[in-house]
Amino acid sequence: MHLSRREMMLQTGAVSLGALASPWLGSWQPVGADEDDVPIQSPRVARFERMGFGMFLHWGLYSQIGRGEWAKHFQKLPTDEYMQLMKTFTAKDFSGRALARLAKSAGMRYITLTSRHHDGFSLYDTRGLSPYDVTHTPAERDLIEDFTTGCREEGIVPMLYCTTLDWTDPRFESDWEGYQKYLRASLELLCTEYGPIGGFWFDGNWSKPNADWQTDRLYGLIRKHQPEAMIINNTGIQKGGQVGHPEIDSVTFERGRPQPIDRRGHPKYVAGEMCHTMNFHWGLATRDFNYLSPAHVIEELCSCRRAGANLLMNMGPTAEGAAPPYERAALERVGDWIEIMGGSNSAITAGRPAGIDGEERDFGLAVGDDVHLFVYDLTRTADTQAHGASRGAGPRKFTGLARPVKRATWLDNGEELKLEQSGDALTLHATKYPYGTNTVVRVARLTTG
Repeated sequence: MHLSRREMMLQTGAVSLGALASPWLGSWQPVGADEDDVPIQSPRVARFERMGFGMFLHWGLYSQIGRGEWAKHFQKLPTDEYMQLMKTFTAKDFSGRALARLAKSAGMRYITLTSRHHDGFSLYDTRGLSPYDVTHTPAERDLIEDFTTGCREEGIVPMLYCTTLDWTDPRFESDWEGYQKYLRASLELLCTEYGPIGGFWFDGNWSKPNADWQTDRLYGLIRKHQPEAMIINNTGIQKGGQVGHPEIDSVTFERGRPQPIDRRGHPKYVAGEMCHTMNFHWGLATRDFNYLSPAHVIEELCSCRRAGANLLMNMGPTAEGAAPPYERAALERVGDWIEIMGGSNSAITAGRPAGIDGEERDFGLAVGDDVHLFVYDLTRTADTQAHGASRGAGPRKFTGLARPVKRATWLDNGEELKLEQSGDALTLHATKYPYGTNTVVRVARLTTG
């Protein structure tokens, strides 16, 4: 018996019934496309896409230097000298649960933590695989255990960053087979000692693009021990969106806005994720003052969701493992915006690209039977002077709406808006912000009943 793609998705639970029932999704397919040309989401990929917004944490020995996570490499610090930092690594302020609470308050659904970065230092007990791990520091505790347990206590999904590049292990240059065995043994510990892991985020294959990284065997360990975990391997800044190995579940866009993925004819449905950082470093950099604002993060999150991709927003904890004050405040402010716009289960995470486009940066997402329109550059005055010209209030045109719309309201205050619709084109008459309000991106809900 031949099942349609829609019937197969219902039987496998690959996507929610709400998403399948949406009358808008029938219109988002590219012209001439057949829905059977698009592969089916696996349940793990569907869950990942619904999470929408995650926290990235780069933390390790380099955090004590405060000059970024690549300090050892760029400042040519000898390994013996660099590893002296282990003697002062206390992790006294590190709490997986506290970080998970911050992520939750920011509207995030998952956290990806560096279990080991390129400097070769591990935040977990390597069981003798390496002399450079947290058990040989004053911290004297397995921080990955603390992290994963704390995340689950707060309902946050724990994910683990795993470096494949190592600046301190001599086998990386002189014994490739031995080094690959070390990577697999390390990964097997992470797969078997810490309960269910939401995903494994690899980084470093770009350092030796022509090498045999033995990824079949590496990813095979994940499929054996953690079959529901996402497999992600960062392709680097210049290769955003490249798929690579067939086991990859999500492509990456490192500090580059994602583009919608044309999945027609692909053998597998892959998600997309943009990783971005609050300043120009991933680890703590005390002299980097070039921070993103909450408004910037909100715009990046919306841009990602327009493309159906997640945003993985990074911060570098302090030397002792706490969230720095600015990043904490900024992310909590983003969480306030998400709450105003419907919370972490709103269009920000549940919305799906549906081919609804506006002028300039405006766009729409389908959420069940409804559509949410994201409206940019709307300020109380048309020219804020200090920040340049803005489009301001007035008509905003959208296309790609296949059904008649009966009502539109702002999510932030419930104000009903005037609509004009002709065919699949709609004009939303966007009103000004009330005095004392500016949500950066304003969202209107369209209903059909």
